[in-house]
Amino acid sequence: MTATVTFRPAVRRRPVGVIDRRQRRLGSLRQLGPNWFAAVMGTGIVANAAATLPLQFPGLRDAATVVWALAAMVLVVLSAAWITHWVRFPDTARDHRNHPVMSQFFGAPPMALLTVGGGTLLLGSDVIGMSAAVAIDWVLWTVGTVLGLLTAFAIPYRMFTRHRVAADAAFGGWLMPVVPPMVSAAMGALLVPHTPAGQLRLTMILCCVAMFGLSLFAALVTITMIWSRLAHHGTPQASMVPTLWIVLGPLGQSVTAAGLLANAAPFALPDLYAKGFVVFSVIFGIATWGFAMLWLALALAITVKTFRAGELTFNLTWWGFTFPLGTCITGSTVLYTHTGANLFAATAIGLYVLLVAAWSAVAIRTARGVLSGSLLRPATS
Repeated sequence: MTATVTFRPAVRRRPVGVIDRRQRRLGSLRQLGPNWFAAVMGTGIVANAAATLPLQFPGLRDAATVVWALAAMVLVVLSAAWITHWVRFPDTARDHRNHPVMSQFFGAPPMALLTVGGGTLLLGSDVIGMSAAVAIDWVLWTVGTVLGLLTAFAIPYRMFTRHRVAADAAFGGWLMPVVPPMVSAAMGALLVPHTPAGQLRLTMILCCVAMFGLSLFAALVTITMIWSRLAHHGTPQASMVPTLWIVLGPLGQSVTAAGLLANAAPFALPDLYAKGFVVFSVIFGIATWGFAMLWLALALAITVKTFRAGELTFNLTWWGFTFPLGTCITGSTVLYTHTGANLFAATAIGLYVLLVAAWSAVAIRTARGVLSGSLLRPATS
């Protein structure tokens, strides 16, 4: 009788330290919320605003292209991390979706997609060619637009039907779900010349105009509530002060969208309507730009007051200093393009200097927080 010997392959076991580090990395994703995509928005707008800035100097476009590539890379990394977050931590993802504050920031992922898509067309085409840039932008614009329209409906609907909203609850983040269609309108205008002529091109520009109106009126209602909250309840707690800057987003982006749609109108509309778009974009743009400058002054004054009081400690809401300010730059730029007024050129350049300073400060602090892990730890009460 012969004995049977069974050979089993050796099992390679990972060292305990390696397993612990992997678990810590995965565990850090538990706190990853949609608000992180504001970093992509803020980085992308630095590149996009530079691409059309009235003052162009040697090296600016190259630097802007590098920043666009950085925004695209961060978008890919964050998207992969967020998908992992939804798979590994569905309970936390569900909590974010149901949270009255965090849920507002679900508007950030679609705007991040749209911003990087626009940058791909404006700057990435120098690197990958126009055909590839247009194809990538179409994908990012389509996905971003669908997600943006979904957030514009779903988040307010949940607010109206599920959340108990206090009288002093209004804050700048309430604008995040309703602004994506405005970004779609602006970035979609860049794609109008790349849309097949005929009904498809006509449908494209009309959909962009409809999204412009959808976002504009929703934003105006929300801004009114934010103004009322400030008048009746005073300025918010220090950690929420940067969200006041978000109000600049729909203001500056609407001026930008109106101007870019006016540029695209001759490709899709009869001459009479194309000229009407230019007139509308200038009149609407200047009036809205004026209110945006007022809000910028108010937001800046409140921010300085909070900083001088020693209360303005860093958190992810600081990204609110970047993208909304960038939209005021692009809005000033299109007004300069249509009017030739140096007032708008000087404003765009001055605000761009402020934007680069703000982005540098926020990006450095964010990088430090990621490396130290402090930004991915649960908030302590």
